[in-house]
Amino acid sequence: MAKKQETQTEKIEREYIIPLREKCRVVPRYKKTNKAIKTIKEFLVRHMKIRDRDLNKIKIDNYVNEYMWNRGIKNPPSKIKIKAIKKDELVKVELVDYPDKLKFKKIRQEKLEKIAEKIAKKKKAAEEAVQKAESKQDEKPLDSSSKIQTKEAKKEGDKKVEKQERESSNLSVKKDEQKKRAAGAEATKALEKAQAKQVKKTKQPKIKVQKRQIRKALAK
Repeated sequence: MAKKQETQTEKIEREYIIPLREKCRVVPRYKKTNKAIKTIKEFLVRHMKIRDRDLNKIKIDNYVNEYMWNRGIKNPPSKIKIKAIKKDELVKVELVDYPDKLKFKKIRQEKLEKIAEKIAKKKKAAEEAVQKAESKQDEKPLDSSSKIQTKEAKKEGDKKVEKQERESSNLSVKKDEQKKRAAGAEATKALEKAQAKQVKKTKQPKIKVQKRQIRKALAK
């Protein structure tokens, strides 16, 4: 029995390229993306060996969902490369090859999560320090003025932490915007150079201008 329990708790990771065209061909156009997502779940239920055949045990990542719905409900991708992670009869689905748009979005979200973790740690440390100070003060009789001061100190600490959160989030957003602007400027310069080269290569035909009027024959 112990061996069976160990095998159930093992973590399995696999990569698949799932074809979606054949299954979506039969369905009407306004249901194609929904059918594509269902085919991913059915494929993984079969290949990851889920005994109940329960599609709710397969959890699709937000980035996979965005990739599938990027071109709307009528035009899903014909195939998708995913990474399936099975743990405790639950399968988590992630993308393998991220497009540029989703890649930048993921990097930005990871940065924000790291900043939020740091701020949460600082908050905990501040709360612990305040609790220690209160416990020390509880041993001695407190005046009403000292209680008011401790409350004010708490409020000031919370305000400082909120300011740090806002500043860090604003800095990360500004950096991302600057990167996007720089990339856009480089792309426009490259297009301008290519257009200038094409204009030089294409020779414009010369228009002949008549210097004198052609003399018409006299009517008989």
